[in-house]
Amino acid sequence: MGRIILVLLVVGIVFAGCKKNLSPLDDNHRTLEDIYGDPGFAEGILMNAYTRLPTNGYSFNEVATDDAVTNDKFNPLLNMATGSWSAANNPVDQWNNSYTAIMYLNLFLREVDSVNWAPSSKNVRTLFTDRFKGEVYGLRGLFMLNLLQAHAGYGNNGELLGVPIITEALEPNADFKRPRNTFDQCMQQIYSDLTEAEKYLPLDFSNVAAAQVPAKYNGMAVADYNRVFGNFNRQRMSGRIAKAIRAKAALLAASPAFNPQAITNRWENAANYAGQILTLNGGINGLDPNGALFYTAGNVNAININPASGAAIDQKEMLWRGNIVTTNNIEINNFPPTLFGSGRVNPTQNLVDAFPMANGYPITNPASGYVATSPYTGRDPRLRNYILVNGGTISNRTIWTKTDAPTNDAVNVLPTSTRTGYYLRKLLREDVNANPTSSSVQKHYPVHIRYTEIFLIYAEAANEAWGPDGMGTHGFSARNVIAAIRKRGGIAQPDNYLASVTTKEDMRRLIRNERRLELSFEGFRFWDLRRWKENLAEPAKGVIIANNIYSIQTVENRQYADHMYYGPIPLTEALKGNLQQNKAW
Repeated sequence: MGRIILVLLVVGIVFAGCKKNLSPLDDNHRTLEDIYGDPGFAEGILMNAYTRLPTNGYSFNEVATDDAVTNDKFNPLLNMATGSWSAANNPVDQWNNSYTAIMYLNLFLREVDSVNWAPSSKNVRTLFTDRFKGEVYGLRGLFMLNLLQAHAGYGNNGELLGVPIITEALEPNADFKRPRNTFDQCMQQIYSDLTEAEKYLPLDFSNVAAAQVPAKYNGMAVADYNRVFGNFNRQRMSGRIAKAIRAKAALLAASPAFNPQAITNRWENAANYAGQILTLNGGINGLDPNGALFYTAGNVNAININPASGAAIDQKEMLWRGNIVTTNNIEINNFPPTLFGSGRVNPTQNLVDAFPMANGYPITNPASGYVATSPYTGRDPRLRNYILVNGGTISNRTIWTKTDAPTNDAVNVLPTSTRTGYYLRKLLREDVNANPTSSSVQKHYPVHIRYTEIFLIYAEAANEAWGPDGMGTHGFSARNVIAAIRKRGGIAQPDNYLASVTTKEDMRRLIRNERRLELSFEGFRFWDLRRWKENLAEPAKGVIIANNIYSIQTVENRQYADHMYYGPIPLTEALKGNLQQNKAW
């Protein structure tokens, strides 16, 4: 018994000594309550939405269209384009990403007034609260636009449907089974959010003098205003960006897929929204002479990435861009094998043929001077700027894709060789070295919105609303815009082909082609074909070059049906939420 008591005594002493160590520590998982005393943590809720912008990287959805293919056999877009697209397998889905962003934005909006953004200054707290509200509304409008672009469509009853509109933060026990709103209701929600954003945001974030502080902040120190709305916050949602999103949304709503009645007022809205932005930027004269080569070393390296300096310099072309990063990923993925790349994105013969001659005439026009046995001679300079053709140069190296050239860059020589006879050149930094033994990196940045896109929105909408030469109230026409873009691209002047285009229908074809060229490989083609209701199933073609004979061949057939002008609601969401699926999905 004494031995047992002794053992129990020892055990008791051990456990008593370990009591502190065995007690559970305070929970270090942060909760919503932590945002009220930690502004940085609170802002992270908003920043989560920024990290979900689809344009934080290039989608290269062109490989699912007539503009490109990929040599990556496991690419989901390749599978989609060749017959595997379904409601359960959707590589262009925006549902989960956009709704997650919207949920974070709604939560932030609910709590923003309760966070002490600046404990030392009530005025600064007010300024931060206003700015954050503006950012939330602008981003929410953008994510709703992404949802419509990817998932709006006709239900079985023939009604044009959008997606469920959710503008409040939902708790775990909330009713998540929201029906789909109509497309028009969703558009009105976008417009409402963007209008609300502009109430809170400046046109641009820039340091101002005391006399320039907005009247609603009368009495506040200019230093406080500049802390919140000054240079340092460039590249965040602004009033100008909100205006651009409105123009993008209006273009979608005016397009044939969503405007089957061809309501002219919708085109006028899109033209006016784009025209307002362009007027703020100097009209036609605001077109950046270097904008078509925004990704090249000279243009990127010239950017001053120290916005606090007061002498910050950005590209005139960039209405909204992401942060500058130093990398070589896009070059490693897309350089030809000779330059140690994987040659992933292969432009098609279809796209090559879309570039006119340098005199501006399409290659199918007898006046063009096109010679089939020398197809890259005398072409629009943008062809060689954007696409690496046989005999073209990149990184001071001539690339041969012809089969009688003893290189790995010819068609289908390696798994990393081109399938079409062409390689990507646009977006790539030629001063990157992809050699794994001596690699180098360079500055890059993601593009959210370029001014060239806004010019092209205006041209398309103005032509549909007022014809090739109608100006509305903006002082320039669709023809003026296209003339400026083609001149910048290197089309010889006078542009006699453009002068010969007189009808709305012919101008429409030209504008769509210019959009195809100017915005190539920036993620537009897939969405444009669908909103225009143009042929999605056009086979992707390439060229085999041997002994100076150019043989055009089909590289990849496209397997799209007409109902695919409208993307599906995700199968899991349609089932659990009892959502009406788009017709034929």
